[in-house]
Amino acid sequence: MQIRVLPSNLIDQIAAGEVIERPASALKELIENSLDAEAKRIDIELLAGGTRLIRVSDDGRGIPGESLPLALARHATSKIQSLEDLERVATLGFRGEALPSMASVGRLKLSSRAQHAAGAWCIESNGGDVHAAKPAPHPPGTTVELRELFFNTPARRKFLRTERTEFVHCDAAVRHLALARFDVEWRLRHNEREVLELARATTREQQEARLSMVCGSEFLDHARYLEREIEGMKLRGWLAEPSYSRSQADMQYTFVNSRFVRDKLLRHAVRLGYEDVLFHGRHPAYVLYIELDPKRVDVNAHPAKLEIRFRDSRLVHDLVFRTVEATLATGLVSDTETAPRTPPARAPQAKQGSFRLDDRQRGHGVREAATLYERLHAQPIASSSDDEMPPLGYALAQLSGVYVLAQNRDGLIIVDMHAAHERVVYEQLKAALADSKLSMQPLLVPVPLRLSLAEADLLEQWETQLAELGISIRRRGPDEVQIDGMPLALQDGDAEVLLRDIVSDLAADEGPKRVGQAVDALLATMACHGALRANRRLTLDEMNALLRQMESTERSGQCNHGRPTWTQLTIADLDRLFLRGR
Repeated sequence: MQIRVLPSNLIDQIAAGEVIERPASALKELIENSLDAEAKRIDIELLAGGTRLIRVSDDGRGIPGESLPLALARHATSKIQSLEDLERVATLGFRGEALPSMASVGRLKLSSRAQHAAGAWCIESNGGDVHAAKPAPHPPGTTVELRELFFNTPARRKFLRTERTEFVHCDAAVRHLALARFDVEWRLRHNEREVLELARATTREQQEARLSMVCGSEFLDHARYLEREIEGMKLRGWLAEPSYSRSQADMQYTFVNSRFVRDKLLRHAVRLGYEDVLFHGRHPAYVLYIELDPKRVDVNAHPAKLEIRFRDSRLVHDLVFRTVEATLATGLVSDTETAPRTPPARAPQAKQGSFRLDDRQRGHGVREAATLYERLHAQPIASSSDDEMPPLGYALAQLSGVYVLAQNRDGLIIVDMHAAHERVVYEQLKAALADSKLSMQPLLVPVPLRLSLAEADLLEQWETQLAELGISIRRRGPDEVQIDGMPLALQDGDAEVLLRDIVSDLAADEGPKRVGQAVDALLATMACHGALRANRRLTLDEMNALLRQMESTERSGQCNHGRPTWTQLTIADLDRLFLRGR
């Protein structure tokens, strides 16, 4: 077949296939145009899930009448003018393909009046057949109507889902953009019914009110606010507590320079921050915003601009991971000024830092904290005012040898004593291990390891970094290395299995993270064995000591396996249970 130039209408429909997948895709592009025009109010009208009508009206800058035909021309845009503009894209849209693509697969009408212009103009396109612009009544701003999407491409139209499904996608697109731009007023109608109305939100209180409407009030009830700025990058947002985890990753919102993105690097960083507190198989919920110089991010990596690339990916990953980890590690004490700030008792350390716990050591931390509790809280509970009461209150009793019951200013606290003490001991062990800097223990009998030539080369390249983690290796031949030393904390582990797993991680470009995971797993096992066991009777002093340790321990709300360690029943909850006041 001969090579020939495609007809312009076919080119437009091919471009539409890349940009416009369904009504929600068209809606997103139209709203982004309104935001780029500095709109402060956006009204959206949908019929039949957007398949019959998508109308987006804004109060933005508008388009001069003489520029309307260019707005429907391919690769025509006011958003970039040079290569330098492309390297630091500061707008949501910039390709100049969305409007002509929509016009080629639907019936489109564009009406606009530029700010301070004497009148408005409109232009129409019917499946790519563009009519001449003409005067029309319209307030300052722009309205785009897209009717009968894919009317001239039946193959594309038959792949559309039900009206309900298409509306769900449109609604999600609007909510994403509403979370991205708190400074804009939004209104969404579907089939002549009001669905969403959001006022501008300039203060944090107003933003959290919008967050509650978009994500649900329960999310906000379990969310912690975070904010951090480093090296020209700013991170802020809300993290849901691990107890609010979900079965699907359906409440994870990440925004970069006010652009909603689905970025693997950001999701991995957040997941890593939750790793030590999230129950197996569950997904965290969060809304996070990153602001940085547009030059430091490439938004031209995906036609729909949902995927991006960071130029300093390692720095961004570290900022998100460390901030999430630190926020979740915030204990009860740091949130409550009136709580006694008791440092956690150090775990007893065996000779040579082996951290072995035996029966005689297991209750040591509780007894030590009990002595401190007696010194700080010698007065009876009845004399303690609400202002003096610590977050987890004071112990009342022990239930079934498993749960500690306590009273705080809000009502009843129920603590799983094994899970809670397991977290306390785990954090103590991690702190002690950090002090030892992963000391290397020479092996009495070095372990030979046969590998492929490429694997042996890879380990040799990482020899210095592995030594810093307490792993000593030597190259013994083209396809053989020798393990001379292992981290002190892993001296009882299988050196050969660990090194083979590390080689797999290095080959997958994941780095030697297996060591850290192995250390954490070992410490978690040690903490589980060293924690208070079920059916052990505790005195009130020991129970109160455990509560005080929890208040000063990072991540004390979850055990090492992600299960909750305590819960609260407020007086109002108890009143509802017993039908008081009815």
